[in-house]
Amino acid sequence: MQNAYEYVSSAKLPTRFGEFRIHGFVEASGQEHVALTYGAWSEDDTVSIRIHSECLTGDALFSTRCDCGFQLERALQNMVKQGSGVLLYLRQEGRGIGLLNKIRAYELQDAGMDTVEANEHLGFDADLRDYSICKTMLDTLNVKHVELMTNNPKKLKALKNMGIDVVARKPIDHGITDDNIRYITTKRDKLGHAFDPHLLKGD
Repeated sequence: MQNAYEYVSSAKLPTRFGEFRIHGFVEASGQEHVALTYGAWSEDDTVSIRIHSECLTGDALFSTRCDCGFQLERALQNMVKQGSGVLLYLRQEGRGIGLLNKIRAYELQDAGMDTVEANEHLGFDADLRDYSICKTMLDTLNVKHVELMTNNPKKLKALKNMGIDVVARKPIDHGITDDNIRYITTKRDKLGHAFDPHLLKGD
């Protein structure tokens, strides 16, 4: 493989939200990622996008101890409502520490640590995610100007550093529950995530 990241293939993906297209990408390491697209655009258009890191427990197993599954669902709903959009689904579980280490971190959180303390106790940085593949994915999908659905300033900075024109940030506050209120306030207070303070009813 000559490039660090490579496009593989695309296909239709009907879902309960609407019919998307799924596009496969692979890193030189063999790690696989996908993008979901809805609708069409030209390279001059501003496209609403979501960069979503894999969360098996939240996305597939319906966990409410994080807001990941809620945000994934809302992003797909927004794409359909707006008539177009892109979801970049990156395979970097647990902010990059992997699924089993995330479960170890959950055990530490059950004992009283917050999400940042638990990752650091296990010997990891609070957030190990890498967004460099997003440039290849967006270029392949002919997306040059984006409205980014996120609360995370690191994603904004990463895209801008790659030369992607971030026209606006759209908050994606959704799925705040009694089970995840501490997790969300920790993301706000320690990782700089932006949340509507009126939604943090448990704060």
